[in-house]
Amino acid sequence: MKTFKILKIIAFFVAVVTIFFATACKKDRLNKSGDGSTMEQLAKDANDVQSSTDDAMNDANSVLSIGIQKSTLGLPCNATIDSTAIVNDTITYFITYNGANCNGSRIRSGQVEIKKKANTHWHDAGAMVMVTFKNLTITRVATNKSLTLNGTRTFTNVSGGILLDLGNGMSSIVHMVTGSLTATFDNGTTRIWNISRQRTYTGTPGQLVLTVDGLGSAANYPNLVVWGINRHGEDFFTQITQSIVYKEICGWEPVSGIMVHQIPGNNKMATITFGYDTANLPVSSGDCPTKFKIDWQNNGNSGTVYMYL
Repeated sequence: MKTFKILKIIAFFVAVVTIFFATACKKDRLNKSGDGSTMEQLAKDANDVQSSTDDAMNDANSVLSIGIQKSTLGLPCNATIDSTAIVNDTITYFITYNGANCNGSRIRSGQVEIKKKANTHWHDAGAMVMVTFKNLTITRVATNKSLTLNGTRTFTNVSGGILLDLGNGMSSIVHMVTGSLTATFDNGTTRIWNISRQRTYTGTPGQLVLTVDGLGSAANYPNLVVWGINRHGEDFFTQITQSIVYKEICGWEPVSGIMVHQIPGNNKMATITFGYDTANLPVSSGDCPTKFKIDWQNNGNSGTVYMYL
């Protein structure tokens, strides 16, 4: 009889524990994936793709400055640079990657192709070139996550000048980047991007600051920096509502600014604010951040998460 009572108590205890963990798991799924995961993924994808492509565009800018600048400082690390003879008034440069970037944050393979008219001088205001990513695979060392980029961009030197001119006669240099690309992630999913942004450099070589603003518009959304289809097949629109600032001394990672991602078809939105430390606090002036904040909304649900850059 005592044994029977003990068994009933054990069974009751097991049932309570089972219900408790089932409820906890349900809440955990709701908080971590059920509502916010798509927006968190979109924000992380946007940061990874933008940082990686900006890294490659900085390399393209350096290659285009060869022959203008007096040294090869700033040229891509672990990459070879070749050019073709002039064909139909066009010269083509190739950057072929085979290792880490200069600060060791990314491992790169694949190629970037740059085409410009033979009579085009990159330091002239309004100079325009075409930059094509050809199976450019980038792996972030911190996460071991990779993505592969394909697509073509128009790269315009709006202001004229080169980066070595900063602090030596020029206070800012403005570039404009437009075009589209396909990003393939390491799980095989893809994302189609349209891109329209302005890149403004200030500071001096070694202490450069890059400020990015969105120039695009689509579906009544202004100030778009990227828009297209995410890896879940949803139409998305990403606006810059406060200029995104990158610093050379911080490995060209974003240090401040605000982006808003919207998926109107499914009533989802996320606001990404850059400039947080490992304790999820705003960084002090001059410090390099390690995280960014995501405030997400999904059909009446909302939440806040912090993610590493």
